[in-house]
Amino acid sequence: MSEFWNWWIIIITVVNILGCWILLIATRKMKGSDAENETTGHIYDGIEEYNNPLPKWWLNMFNICLVFSVIYLILYPGMGKFAGVLGWTQQGQHAEEVEHAKKTYAPLFEKYAATPITELSKIKQATEMGKRIFVNTCFGCHGSDARGNPGYPDLTDKDWLYGGTPSNIEQSIINGRNGVMPGFAATLSAEQVDGLVQYVGKLSGHQVNESKAAIGKIAFDQQCFVCHGNDGKGNQAMGAPNLTDNIWLYGGSSTTIAETIRKGRNGAMPAHSELLGKEKIHLVTAYVYSLSNK
Repeated sequence: MSEFWNWWIIIITVVNILGCWILLIATRKMKGSDAENETTGHIYDGIEEYNNPLPKWWLNMFNICLVFSVIYLILYPGMGKFAGVLGWTQQGQHAEEVEHAKKTYAPLFEKYAATPITELSKIKQATEMGKRIFVNTCFGCHGSDARGNPGYPDLTDKDWLYGGTPSNIEQSIINGRNGVMPGFAATLSAEQVDGLVQYVGKLSGHQVNESKAAIGKIAFDQQCFVCHGNDGKGNQAMGAPNLTDNIWLYGGSSTTIAETIRKGRNGAMPAHSELLGKEKIHLVTAYVYSLSNK
C-alpha cells in the first residue's frame, strides 16, 4: 500500500469517528425553550415531533460503539498500514485454523488411507466424510447430489466415460480429465449429419427414419468408429461415450445431438491432487464409488 492510500484510510477513519462523536455531543440537548412538551414545528399526518433530548440509552449505545471502534483499531488492522498491537492477520488466522483442522482430522484420514476403497465405501463415517469434501469441492459441476448437470456426468449411475473402478475414479480426481470431440461441420454434409442423428438415435433405442439412419451408418463407419467403436459402445481409454445406453452428457434430443456432431464438445475436469491431497481424495473416491455400487 502506498503512503497516499495509507493516510487516506487513516484520515477517513479518524474523521468518521470524530464526526460521530461531535454529532452525539451536539444532539444531546435540542435547542429551544425549556417549556414542557415543546414541539419542533414539524408535523406529518397530524403527528407533531417533540423537541426533547435524545434518550440516554440511545446515546450510551452509540458511545459504547465509538469506544469499541477505537479499541478495535488499536488491537487489529484497520488504520492503513498499522497492523494492530496484536499482530493479527487473515493469513495467520487461516494458517492457524488449517493447522488445527489437520491435528483434529489427521488421525481419521490416516486411519482410512490404508483401507481399500471397496471396503471404505461401506463404512458410513468414511463416506460421510467423503460426501462433505465432495459437497464443498465438486458440487459446482456435479451438483450437491452428484447427479450432474448438462456437460457434467451423473456420478450415481453406472455409465462411466473413463471407467468406474476405484482406480479409474481416483485417477480422474487426482489428474483430472480432458475430453475432446472434434466438430464435423466442415467434413459432413447436412444430409450426413441428419443421418448420423437418426443412426445414433437408433443405437440408443429411439424410433428413427430408417432410410436416413442407413446414410448415417455409412458416415459413422467412416468418421466415428475410431473413437466410439464399430458397435457404438465407446472407448473408456479415450473417454468416448457409449452411444447405445441412452445416457447423454449434453442431452439426447435430435437438436442437441446434431449440435454435438457439427460443433464438437470440449469437456475438462481439473486435477485435484494439490487442492485435496491423497487422503481426502481417497475418501472422495470411496464416496463416489459408493453412489453407483450400493
